[in-house]
Amino acid sequence: MDIEQIINLLSKEVNTFQAPIKDFEKIQTKEPFKVLVATILSSRTKDEVTSQAAKRLFDRVKNPEDLEQLSVSEIEKLIYPVGFYRVKARNLARLPSALKEVGGKVPDTMEELLKLPGVGRKTANLVLSRAFGKPAICVDTHVHRLVNMWGFVHSKTPEQTEDALKKLLPLHLWSQVNPTLVAFGQKVCKPKSPRCTCCPLSSWCSSSTIDDPNSSF
Repeated sequence: MDIEQIINLLSKEVNTFQAPIKDFEKIQTKEPFKVLVATILSSRTKDEVTSQAAKRLFDRVKNPEDLEQLSVSEIEKLIYPVGFYRVKARNLARLPSALKEVGGKVPDTMEELLKLPGVGRKTANLVLSRAFGKPAICVDTHVHRLVNMWGFVHSKTPEQTEDALKKLLPLHLWSQVNPTLVAFGQKVCKPKSPRCTCCPLSSWCSSSTIDDPNSSF
């Protein structure tokens, strides 16, 4: 089984899952501004916590102009307890003016997105993929862990993983990698206590262990 077959198989499988990433995607919608802000919040934070924080923030903030009206301390209160919430609040407070410098709206290129406060390649790739429908591979901890565990890549950093996957997968699958493998990593192939008896890859995966008493999603 190759990586392309696995992405195709699992993308159908995870459609039935009630995984935290699904709630996160609903909060994000596909509006570029909301995708950008929610993804900034998501760094080093569980999707459940990010979704709740993003909902509180989006109850007050619909656009960069709304965000510009909030102080750093107000943003901190709205997004707590996301990881590094003080740093993220400062970055969000700077975001409206930074957007003005790149044309007044969320840009749709990697180069311009990386100029924004709090935006790295992971965030930029997710914005390109989800908000603009461009082929991009967003590598988070689940993606990095799974493709290395399966032996398709041998990388130490998310950037190396991204580069390797781009060589292995056709363009039309790039945007499926993150939502598919994150949902799969959250519900089945967990970092601790993977649910191998539920896994459609168990007969193929060399890391499979059949010691999970739970057999339902």
